[in-house]
Amino acid sequence: MRVFSGVLCVCALLAVQAGGFAAGVGAQTDARTIMENVYKQGAASDIAMKASFQIFDKQGKSTKKEFNLKRVGAAGDSKTLVVFTAPPEIRGLALLSINQKGANGGASEKQYMYIPAQQRTRSVATQERTARFLGTDFTFEDIGERVLDDFSYKLLGDAETFDGHKTYKVQATPVDASRSQYKYIYFWVDQDAPVILFAEFYNAQGDAQGQKVRVLHATDIKRENGAWGARNTEMATVADGTRTVLHIDEVKFNTKPDETLFTPDGLAGALGPEKK
Repeated sequence: MRVFSGVLCVCALLAVQAGGFAAGVGAQTDARTIMENVYKQGAASDIAMKASFQIFDKQGKSTKKEFNLKRVGAAGDSKTLVVFTAPPEIRGLALLSINQKGANGGASEKQYMYIPAQQRTRSVATQERTARFLGTDFTFEDIGERVLDDFSYKLLGDAETFDGHKTYKVQATPVDASRSQYKYIYFWVDQDAPVILFAEFYNAQGDAQGQKVRVLHATDIKRENGAWGARNTEMATVADGTRTVLHIDEVKFNTKPDETLFTPDGLAGALGPEKK
């Protein structure tokens, strides 16, 4: 990781607050508390990243797509802007995700995409949220911000180890099934820092448990500005045998970006003065 998590499932893996995690879950561990610590926004008012997607097909052949990401606002009430810088054929393509808190504590999300070749901005339809994002193994839903109150949580165990880290296994179930392509998501969260190390995504097909469709694995965990996050996040699509590695090259906090870019009308100029 909307960790991308949060941000995004993807960016939430980056913008997580480390302080007080062990004390917060305590002896009587609660699944929601664990996930709340994962998604809790740090002290920064905004985040800027330079990153890339390395996309591998089933034969192992890869392509690379580079982008900048900017995020303003608090978790559940934020705006996230992704602007691609390479390769040339998608340079300037931009995706804007806007989350707004609702009266019931949940959040609604709208997404807009600017397509340079057409010089137009369009909204992303609800049915498109299950589609792959620009050929990666992340869907539009995965790229969007995952909001704490949109899921219920159940602690399934605390004895499994990933990459030498003891983890909590948490089952997340959408509160409103119509708003997610997933029936369940299983998260393995590091017990020493609020970072998702591993996740499995199930849809509603197959048996009562559902069918496993994607697997996420986060590595190269680092601490930046008091926040823990993964520099590498791999998402694999089980049926297709493909995978995408999200690599974070650079992270900056409190950059105070131009907030006029975080509107559908501002997407055409989102690439900034670099655009030719």
